[in-house]
Amino acid sequence: MDLHLKDKIALVTGSTRGLGYATALQLAKEGCKVAINGRDETTIKKAAEQIQKETGAQVIGLAGDASLPDVPAQLVQQTVDAFSGLDILITNTGGPKPGSIDSLDEAAWQSGIDLCLMAHVRLIKSALPHLRKSQAASILTVTSLTVKQPLPNLLISNSVRTATVGLTKSLAIELGAEGIRVNSILPGWTETERVTALMEDRANKNQSSAEEEAKRQAAEIPLGRMGQPAEFANAAVFLVSPAASYITGTMLNVDGSVIKGIF
Repeated sequence: MDLHLKDKIALVTGSTRGLGYATALQLAKEGCKVAINGRDETTIKKAAEQIQKETGAQVIGLAGDASLPDVPAQLVQQTVDAFSGLDILITNTGGPKPGSIDSLDEAAWQSGIDLCLMAHVRLIKSALPHLRKSQAASILTVTSLTVKQPLPNLLISNSVRTATVGLTKSLAIELGAEGIRVNSILPGWTETERVTALMEDRANKNQSSAEEEAKRQAAEIPLGRMGQPAEFANAAVFLVSPAASYITGTMLNVDGSVIKGIF
């Protein structure tokens, strides 16, 4: 299938590794001009060079912490300056600090809100003037299975990412008349650095190993395994592409059916 992505311009935040990197790589393979982002300048430069080498696409690396108030606008403007426009915005951020109501202080909550809600808000708000000029404008927020099925010890993620889903659905309704599509993907357990860290956290609490915790988690997934970043990327790239032109306001589970609810 031709996804009609050749020469489209995309900004993918949180894309030096894991789900974001896999998605940026797949967009580049489809012929997009891609801006990727991460906090560390050396790491982001290396990631951009790797994607460019592998795909031959135009790729730039933008260093900056998207959870900080002024950075989202800078990332959007740098993308537009480099490529003369913007068609696709994928807002992906890291996960907030794990913990319970007793262990998480006010600073952890505020950090989680900035990371998992306000980064999306600020990126979208900054990108809209440019997306409104595109004939194929699309926004994808990356959230988590926790918005439908809360997980133990992930109180901030369970709470704040749900707000981002509310933002996504509201914007799909608000921006639909302008032809701007807004969707979200709710990734399940995928073999990324973030999940490795969570397994290590569990192992410390349970006096086991990260490998044992990963096996236990995989056993709860109907497909019997965790996902691969490329599997997430395939779904993400389709959703933001013109091939998905009548899909908006969708919260897509990419989780091996670990979420047990019908909706």
